[in-house]
Amino acid sequence: MSELLEKAKNYVAEKVGHVKKPEAEVTDVDFKKVSFGSVEYLAKISVTNPYGVDLPICDITYNLKSVGREIVSGTVPDPGSIEGKDITVLEVLLKVPHNILLTLAKDIGADWDIDYELDIGLTIDLPVFGNFTIPLNKKGAIKLPSLF
Repeated sequence: MSELLEKAKNYVAEKVGHVKKPEAEVTDVDFKKVSFGSVEYLAKISVTNPYGVDLPICDITYNLKSVGREIVSGTVPDPGSIEGKDITVLEVLLKVPHNILLTLAKDIGADWDIDYELDIGLTIDLPVFGNFTIPLNKKGAIKLPSLF
């Protein structure tokens, strides 16, 4: 009996391993606007859904670092869903307080940009399988707005 159960587990594991899953990538991180207390950046995530039904997104977690230090992190709860058999572009707003930018003065002063690393966890509710998190990472430089 245990041999039959083991074969069944292996069969299911093999089939699940070959099931298509949603894929995502961070396509852009750019300056959005300056407000009284912060600078806002916008990260765009392109998500491809291979299924014919919409998939609910549980949440999006993010962590923006520069020079090895965390600038901002947070969670976007219940950001909607991913359309079936389509590509959905999600936007994540990153609000960086001005006082954090001051601590990065050495990096900013050299070339008037912020060298960053952005980690995102996109958690999707897959039917039958449950929650599935797609880890994303992007490195680059964000130019700061100029007054001139």
